[in-house]
Amino acid sequence: YIVDPKKEHIAVLEARKLGIPIVAIVDTNCDPDLIDYIIPGNDDAIRAIKLLTSKIADACLEGKSLWEEKLQAETDKEIEAEMLEAAEASSEEEAEKLAEEIVSEALSATESEAVTQAENQE
Repeated sequence: YIVDPKKEHIAVLEARKLGIPIVAIVDTNCDPDLIDYIIPGNDDAIRAIKLLTSKIADACLEGKSLWEEKLQAETDKEIEAEMLEAAEASSEEEAEKLAEEIVSEALSATESEAVTQAENQE
C-alpha cells in the first residue's frame, strides 16, 4: 500500500520487479499505469490520507477475521471427521473382538461336547 507513488517511486519499481501487486492512492500528478489497484484521492492532504488508510486498515482486519473464522471452521470439520473415523474404527475393532470371542466360545463348546460324547461312548 503506497500513499504517494510519485514520491515513493523506488517502492513502486521494487514491487514491480518482485511481482508484488501495488495498491496506491493516486493523485492527478501520478502515473496510474504503474499501479495495479488505484485508489483515486488526494495524496497530499493528511486528513484524506488518514481517512483512506483507516478504511483500508479496517478492511484488512475484517478480512483477517473472516479468514480466521473460515480456517477455524475447516479445522473443526477435520477434527470432527477424525473423531468420527476413530469412533468407527473402535466400533469395528470391538465388533471383531466380539466375533472372535463368540467363535472361540463356540469352538470350545464344540470341543467339550466332542469330549463328552467320546467319554459316553467308552
